[in-house]
Amino acid sequence: MQEVSKDNFDQEVLEHNGYVLVDWWGPKCEKCLELMPHVEQLAETYNDKIKFCKVDTSGNRRLAISQKIMGLPAILFYKNGEKIDELSGQEIVPEDIEEKIQKHTS
Repeated sequence: MQEVSKDNFDQEVLEHNGYVLVDWWGPKCEKCLELMPHVEQLAETYNDKIKFCKVDTSGNRRLAISQKIMGLPAILFYKNGEKIDELSGQEIVPEDIEEKIQKHTS
């Protein structure tokens, strides 16, 4: 997974041709930290179909606001620079993330 920030978000996510999953997380978000190993495992499984990135919102608050991140954790899906889907809130489970990946890449 690639760590993305306000400095390279446009280049790595919005200018990417194809699918990108962005994991928005924060160091004080227990659910985010719980999900991260699962997302990293999905990145290994699906890295040939979708680009995986993560953004630490604690250092990128304006970027998170600009992408309408209202709560954590948040998993956003982009295709060719456009947001096409998202999962957010404490109820996210790894199976939901994998289901969305399969939906958008198959």
